[in-house]
Amino acid sequence: MTHLEAIARETGISLSSVTTTAKLLAEGGTVPFLSRYRKEQTGSLDEVQITTIRDRMLQLAELDSRRSAVLKSLEERSLLTPELKKKLEAALTLATVEDIFAPFRPKRQTRATKAIERGLTPLADFIFENQTADPEEEAAKFLNPEMEVPSIVEALAGARDIIAERVADDAPLRGRVRKIYEEDATVSSKIMYGKEEEGDAQKFRDYFEWSEPFSTIPSHRTLAIRRGEKEGFLLMRVEVPLERVTATALPDWVKSNGPAGKHVAQAVEDGCKRLLMPSMETEARLMAKKRADETAITVFADNFRELLLASPLGEKRLLAIDPGFRTGCKTVVLDRSGKLLHHTVLHCTAGSDRQAYDAAVEVMALIKKHDIEAIAIGNGSASRETEAFIKKLKLPSSIPVVMVNESGASIYSASDVAREEFPNEDVTVRGAVSIGRRLMDPLAELVKIDAKAIGVGQYQHDVDQRALKASLDDTVVSCVNAVGVEINTASKQLLSYVSGLNASLAENIVAWRNENGAFTSREQLKKVPRLGEKAFEQAAGFLRLRGGAHPLDSSAVHPERYPLVEKMAADVGCKVEELLGNEAARKKIDLQKYVDDQVGLPTLKDIVAELSKPGRDPRKQFELFSFVEGVEKPSDLQIGMKLPGIVTNVTAFGAFVDVGVHQDGLVHVSQLSDHFVRDASEVVKVGQKVQVTVVEVDLKRNRIALSMKSKVDLDNRRSEAGDRDTRPSGNRPQANRSQGHNANFNPGAAQNNDWFSQALQNAKKK
Repeated sequence: MTHLEAIARETGISLSSVTTTAKLLAEGGTVPFLSRYRKEQTGSLDEVQITTIRDRMLQLAELDSRRSAVLKSLEERSLLTPELKKKLEAALTLATVEDIFAPFRPKRQTRATKAIERGLTPLADFIFENQTADPEEEAAKFLNPEMEVPSIVEALAGARDIIAERVADDAPLRGRVRKIYEEDATVSSKIMYGKEEEGDAQKFRDYFEWSEPFSTIPSHRTLAIRRGEKEGFLLMRVEVPLERVTATALPDWVKSNGPAGKHVAQAVEDGCKRLLMPSMETEARLMAKKRADETAITVFADNFRELLLASPLGEKRLLAIDPGFRTGCKTVVLDRSGKLLHHTVLHCTAGSDRQAYDAAVEVMALIKKHDIEAIAIGNGSASRETEAFIKKLKLPSSIPVVMVNESGASIYSASDVAREEFPNEDVTVRGAVSIGRRLMDPLAELVKIDAKAIGVGQYQHDVDQRALKASLDDTVVSCVNAVGVEINTASKQLLSYVSGLNASLAENIVAWRNENGAFTSREQLKKVPRLGEKAFEQAAGFLRLRGGAHPLDSSAVHPERYPLVEKMAADVGCKVEELLGNEAARKKIDLQKYVDDQVGLPTLKDIVAELSKPGRDPRKQFELFSFVEGVEKPSDLQIGMKLPGIVTNVTAFGAFVDVGVHQDGLVHVSQLSDHFVRDASEVVKVGQKVQVTVVEVDLKRNRIALSMKSKVDLDNRRSEAGDRDTRPSGNRPQANRSQGHNANFNPGAAQNNDWFSQALQNAKKK
């Protein structure tokens, strides 16, 4: 109860809700299930609140474990006193437990432990307790050449070492100094001597001579400096003035300015400088790392959520193309379920005129033969050239051509998952399939890829990998269960993220499906080996079954509430399936009539809302997007040019936007809006369509600066891409969103400088 009360205080959630939620979690409840189907018990807590309770319980369990280990250590060494035990039991943080334990922690040999071995503890006690006395007379009593105490100077130095260590281990002082570091420390970085001119060091040149307050340093700068230090280019320090620390320590330890008191003051300064401050700096560095990790992980998880919940095109017959120059464009045909029907290689971006013509003929033949409904093109190398090729064909106006973010597709293509799905195909075919499926349903395909390979965060390889994985797993679980999973078509990877399931149960579901045919009802899940009542309870509501035995099998209504809905239908004089499509019938339902000890208004309202849109995908409707034609590489960009783009990554310092030139541009946080923006995620999300202005192009460093402000000051901007474009404005590439993907191409009417037209004409002549 102490922990539950602490969580209630920290979160502002009622104690009853915290207590019930903790109990349900301990009984095996999952976050999505509790937030969706146990609202009466939890007090309608959302996923974030339930996750907070879960994580805080784990942290407090870790605190309890460490406290028990410390108590056991002290007891085994006969050092545990009632007062010490009381202090440890009252400690609310790991730092407090460690501070209390510090004086008793087994130490490697230090200057103080050597002095203690030489029998100088009584002298240290005398000096501290008699600060007005002259300690030299007392020190003379401890001279012992055999114990390496040959002189009074040596004896007094040893006594000071003992006092210094006591100062550094003093729990109240450590707490005060820790607060000083948190509030007043400065983070600084310097270039390591002799490293200034090394090529790899230049990426850290902003931090060659850098300092800022520890309390406000952004996460990305902390991680950047730490990476520079790890690679041997930077030296990082977290410091406060020595005087600030000694001023805090001296009043507790120095009681007189007498001869002995001066030795105590000297010991206090030594203890602060040599022992306490390095210890606090280490803690502060770890604190900064943890703080930066938490921010970076949150940024990554938020970005990944937007990718997972990106609008799906839906079940379409697809032509998917993984572009390339020298090796050609790997092209596959997928049916509406994502099954591979055909694959080939098109030489449409490089090669002879004949190859270009043959590629055009083959594309048109594939479209006709397989009744293609959409074309997906990966956004990697040669993507814009491939897009231009496809857009100039005489495509039916109903076929959209969509550029797909292929980040991570190569990781998937070489993975065990891909080898299992396509054992007889090479990695190029698997990659093209992944691109196509990602357009159909981003969520279903992205769960097969290690999230870190997708690259939508900042410094993801530098943060705590266990914490990152836990956060990303939570994100995937949340998204998968928010959307729901079609049980008869879902991969085992997707099923494994359903509430209550795991990799083993997901594999058993697929195996049962393969052996017995498609599921015809949710109840059949209970026939799957090792899928017990608890797993069924947690999972059933998130699994969809189109055309199932029960009308509600395709909805988010949990099977445990089927009888309730059936009673509602009977009470208004219709069948359940009629209730689903009849708003007038639903309006007749008096929810208060069905409230009881198990079901309250929150659940009843959810049920009625689901009846109005059973199984509807909560993701946004898919929208087509086009890059500007003629702007295909960084050198095509001109300062002041306005372009449509897609946000590919959001970080603490701004957002990266793809404008179709194979190099994302950065919209710095200061350029995201006309008003002040503290957090980029408040303004933009990954996958969002935006309008940007080019403000700088640096071809040497391969950097593009963009702005989303309505008015951009370009007077002081300059381009390092070479001379400005001197062509008349009418001949320059212009941003025109009306230039869509479906523009028909008529070779006979093409301009003479159109390479594609020439290729077709030359091929025909040959």
